[in-house]
Amino acid sequence: MQVSAIIPAYNEEGWVGKTVQALQQVAEIGEIIVVDDGSTDYTSQEAQNAGADVCRFLKNKGKSQALREGARKARGKILAFVDADLGETAREFHKLIASVLADETDMAIGCFRAPKRAGLGLVRTLASRGICYYTGQKMTAPLSGQRVLKRSLWENLTFPVEGFAAEVALTIESLRKGFRVKEIPVQMKHRFGDNSCRAFLHRGNQFYEIMKMFLLHNYDFLS
Repeated sequence: MQVSAIIPAYNEEGWVGKTVQALQQVAEIGEIIVVDDGSTDYTSQEAQNAGADVCRFLKNKGKSQALREGARKARGKILAFVDADLGETAREFHKLIASVLADETDMAIGCFRAPKRAGLGLVRTLASRGICYYTGQKMTAPLSGQRVLKRSLWENLTFPVEGFAAEVALTIESLRKGFRVKEIPVQMKHRFGDNSCRAFLHRGNQFYEIMKMFLLHNYDFLS
């Protein structure tokens, strides 16, 4: 059963090529699609040189739109959503794929220790408590973007959320619609994170968008 890897990427020059090359070492993956979300660097060229199929937005549309476009283009019956900055540790995706292929779960989520960053614990706590409130299930890695899921699950989602709440929305809607979601321990790493003003602002925006999703109560999967 073919697995399609989908990598949303925004200004990931220096990382996306390494991630593509690592995924090429995962035997089950038959297709790698990089969705360049309006990058201003050489993300597209690097991904293409590494051997990925590349589609490019002319302007930044956000991660949710990139995931939708990648899934639309993918041919596999299993979809792997991969962050562009995993580098060589993307090889760990074989563990997530194995769980789905064995029909142990409908969506496998990579669970690994994230670097300590100011504000990250607050965002993770908000996401975890929100998922538990709406589904009754406790998640260790509620913000993880490393996911492998059956296409049948994806096609049953409305996935109306945009921006930084994408992962939380995927988890909640999948669980509320009766799909099995399982966290799998992996040895993955993102590129080094810092506590710069830019990074702190990113986490502030992430917190705001997740909180907004929980408060509005206007999405189909929360009704």
